[in-house]
Amino acid sequence: MGLKVGITGGIGSGKSYVAEIFKALGVPFYDADREAKDIMVTSDTVREDLKQAFGEAVYFADGQLNRAYLSSVVFGDERQLQRLNSIVHPAVIAHGEAWSNRQTYPYSLKEAALLFESGSYKKLDYTILVTAPEEERIARVMKRDNATREQVLARISKQLPDSEKREIADFIIVNDGVQPLLPQVLELHKRFLEEGA
Repeated sequence: MGLKVGITGGIGSGKSYVAEIFKALGVPFYDADREAKDIMVTSDTVREDLKQAFGEAVYFADGQLNRAYLSSVVFGDERQLQRLNSIVHPAVIAHGEAWSNRQTYPYSLKEAALLFESGSYKKLDYTILVTAPEEERIARVMKRDNATREQVLARISKQLPDSEKREIADFIIVNDGVQPLLPQVLELHKRFLEEGA
């Protein structure tokens, strides 16, 4: 069992793009956000807890999650969002931990949008924060999601500010379109390989 490394970044920072570079280097990779969506459908415990919290309408008759309904319930309601997170986050953290314990590579990488907010970073050896200037992030998300500036700013405001994430992160990768990404990734890759061997 090697090192456990987490990677995160605010919306539009390019964390998924950076994670893809690590994956291309052969690093075992866990996408917490994708796994969360899966666990909400496949875990009987999580399904029952979600039904208890948000009603039967949270699932369609075929067992699939009614994302539109769930989003409408938690969007803009901090208390309901906390309820959702208190059900899903512990299940995903436990699932991710079991996954990383099975890895034999010198290190594994866990990508999560809410790595710091969920507290899951505490179970990791290191964390990487991918940052980009806010204007750059806004432009990327507007283009990617066909969203307005106001919509993007609203989403950014719901995330922990980079200034706070920097205080917690062990390493920072700057994805500003100026500093080359590859040398930054390779430097960390080399360090983790040596330390996790």
